[in-house]
Amino acid sequence: MSRLAARILLATDCSREAARAQEVALFLAKACRAELDILTVLEAPPGMDPEYQVNQVYLEQLEKEAGKVVDRVVGEAGGRGVQTKVRILRGIPAQQVNETARELKSDLIVMGTRGRTGLAHVLLGSTAEGVVRGAPCPVLTVRSVAPGNQPVQVTRILVPVDFSDCSLEAMEYTVQAAGEFAASVTILHVIEPASYGLDFTLSHAGDAKRTAAALERRLGEFTALFKGQGIAAQHQLQSGPPATGIPEVAQAVEADLVIMGTHGRRGFSHLVSGSVAEAVLRNAPCPVLTVKSPKFGGGGARVMPETAGREKG
Repeated sequence: MSRLAARILLATDCSREAARAQEVALFLAKACRAELDILTVLEAPPGMDPEYQVNQVYLEQLEKEAGKVVDRVVGEAGGRGVQTKVRILRGIPAQQVNETARELKSDLIVMGTRGRTGLAHVLLGSTAEGVVRGAPCPVLTVRSVAPGNQPVQVTRILVPVDFSDCSLEAMEYTVQAAGEFAASVTILHVIEPASYGLDFTLSHAGDAKRTAAALERRLGEFTALFKGQGIAAQHQLQSGPPATGIPEVAQAVEADLVIMGTHGRRGFSHLVSGSVAEAVLRNAPCPVLTVKSPKFGGGGARVMPETAGREKG
C-alpha cells in the first residue's frame, strides 16, 4: 500500500464539469493502490424547505441522477481494480465533505473547482474554499478540463515555497509524491519585494543582490535534499506577485501538479481565503494540491527539516 494515500475521498457533484476530477481520482486510486470513497452531496437551493413534498420530489430526482453517474464511476473503478464505496448525502457540501473525510480518515480529498453553475468563482468562494480550509487532510482541486484532453499523469511537479514551516510540509509531501510517480520537481520561490523590504531601485540594489543570493542558497539546499532521494530536481527564483507567478511557472515547466502549503508568510498567510489561492486554483494549468500537514502511513524517514528560517542576506 502506498504511503501517499491508502484511502481517497472523491467529492463530486456528478456534473459534466466534475468528470476530470473523477478521472484524476481513479488514476490516483489505482496508482496508489488506495480505496476510493465516492461522495456526492445534494444541496437544496437557498430558502428551499427540503421537507416540502414538491421539494422532496426534486431532491429525489437529483439523487436518482447522481446515482446513475456514480454507478458509471464505480463500474470504471472496478474495471481498473479499484475498490469503491459510495455515499449520497444531503446538506451543505463543504461541511459534509470535511465531516466525511474525518469519519473515514481519508488521506486525500479530490474535487473539482467548477460545479454545475459553470461559475468558477462561485465554487471557489464557497465549496472548494470551505473544503480546503477545514479538511483534515490534503485536498487536490482539479479544473473541469485539461488542455487538449491530455491523459492524467504526474511526471512534473511544481512546489512553491515561501520558507515557512508549511512550505516544508508541502515539500515533504512532494518528496513522497515524486517518489511514488517517478516525477521530477521544480522548487519555486517568488520574491515579493515589499515583503522583503525592497523596492529594487538602485539604492537598494546591493540589498536585493544579497537577498537573492541567500534565497538561491536556501533553494539549492532544498534541491539537494530532493536529489539525495534520487529525485530529479531544480529550483527557480522569480520576482513578482505569487498569484500570477505560480501559474505562469507551472505553465512554463509544463507541470502536471502543483503542491503548496496552506499557511505561511505574506502572500500565503490567508491562502485558502485570499487572492493568491483563488488565482492559483483558478489559473494553474494543472491540478493543485494544498497541504496543511502530510498524512502518511507508517514507514519512511522524514526528508525535509521540521522548521525553516527565512534568510534575508
